[in-house]
Amino acid sequence: MNNKQSSKNLFLASPRGFCAGVERAISIVEKSIEIYGKPIYVKHEIVHNKHVVERLSNLGAIFIENIDEVPVGSKIVFSAHGVAEKVKKDSILKDLNILDATCPLVTKVHLEAKKLYRNGYHILLIGHDGHPEIEGTKGQVPFKSISLVENIDQAKKVYPPSTKLAWLSQTTLSVDDTKDIVNILKSRFPEIMSPGKDDICYATSNRQLAVKEIAPNVELMLIVGSENSSNSKRLVEVSEKAGCKNSFLISDASQINWKKVNTFKNIGLSSGASAPENLIDEIRLEFSKRFDTNEIQKEIIKENVYFKLPKVLDQI
Repeated sequence: MNNKQSSKNLFLASPRGFCAGVERAISIVEKSIEIYGKPIYVKHEIVHNKHVVERLSNLGAIFIENIDEVPVGSKIVFSAHGVAEKVKKDSILKDLNILDATCPLVTKVHLEAKKLYRNGYHILLIGHDGHPEIEGTKGQVPFKSISLVENIDQAKKVYPPSTKLAWLSQTTLSVDDTKDIVNILKSRFPEIMSPGKDDICYATSNRQLAVKEIAPNVELMLIVGSENSSNSKRLVEVSEKAGCKNSFLISDASQINWKKVNTFKNIGLSSGASAPENLIDEIRLEFSKRFDTNEIQKEIIKENVYFKLPKVLDQI
């Protein structure tokens, strides 16, 4: 006897989940614990996903926000979001052994900021105030040489102290929203310099495109990611703008409202770049238990990006 409630079409967005920068950062923590033993201190959450942080904590990682919390001479991993120059200097003064898990694409933005400052530019940085990536980028140059632009309204109102301008952005923003902000900045400041290549990372762009592809075909979209994950929250916004008004961020299967799911035929499923694939697998399993589920894979592009580990870990 079939006790399943009804049939569902489950559209699986691809690519989804871990990106190369996240995989590298997690591997750095895992391998550091394996080689050096525990504890390994980590500045901020290595990536913004509570399941990843809990698992690494159980392995022996200690997540801290202030370098003062780390004993002299300990090993410290900088999270994928990057850190300000002051954090690096404070770590060196405290004789900490630094293992840098900053995403290489974030490092690229840091290097751009430093070069622009050296060449006399005032930087308009597009991003979310308080996000660790933004704090890290702002911390690459003197405070007065950079202005934060969070949204279209601020883009219309910002008055930088110089006419020699350049813009940079956080790597995990909405591609479309950032484009709108940049267009306003260019209309106000026609001579503003753009980065040689967009700062928004390949994984953020690809995951947004994948969600855009399936959003018009579903009545409900589930995005797996933590509340503090910028790129996951952007996927919800992208889905809503692409036509799926019932778009929700969930941390795992336990947060699914199954009564609500039962009222829809076509459901979309994706995850942010810091969400492990096992969380998606658990949701797929729950769907198969409750419904006659027809899974539809929608892959828009195959990713094959890989970032090397620091030499000190890669050679052991």
